[in-house]
Amino acid sequence: MNRIKLYHSGFYQVENPDIHFGRKNADFGQGFYLSDDLQFSLRWTKHHKGKTSYLNIYELDLSDLKILKFERDEKWFNYLSGNRKNKQDIYADYDLIIGPIANDTLFDTFGILNSGLLKDNEAVRLLMIGPEYQQYVIKSEKALHNLKYLETNVIEESEADTYALQLSKETEAFQEEFGKMLEKIMEEQN
Repeated sequence: MNRIKLYHSGFYQVENPDIHFGRKNADFGQGFYLSDDLQFSLRWTKHHKGKTSYLNIYELDLSDLKILKFERDEKWFNYLSGNRKNKQDIYADYDLIIGPIANDTLFDTFGILNSGLLKDNEAVRLLMIGPEYQQYVIKSEKALHNLKYLETNVIEESEADTYALQLSKETEAFQEEFGKMLEKIMEEQN
């Protein structure tokens, strides 16, 4: 059997995920979002006063699932763009969608695009920069049935703060790179 370990971090222990709970205008539409990268998942744990952070761990059996895997390219961009605009999910018949997580300035990128300042190909260039992390989105009951809950670990406040600092440094470096690329694109337009 083809099995992979996946992670989901947040403020809740999630033994029984719900694919209908999330936003419809997320990167890959509505579904249950996970990552195969433990360190990435830990960096996204957050600490808020009075709230506990959790790392939920699962195993997914990929057998018999209809899977769509994206690369960081125009097809990926078009799907993200459609979902962000709440258009009909054109890949809703897939059980699992795997692909790059859009960078943190996704709203800025699409906001700039919607303003008419950037063309699609220029927005794609902005979304190509920075580190690339994969997300796994459970889209169907069939895939959800193949997802086995293993355990949940509590992330202590000091640990969450350490991961938040790592994320902050990565975000700062990325934003600098994003700014340089946007400046370059704007110069090319003139």
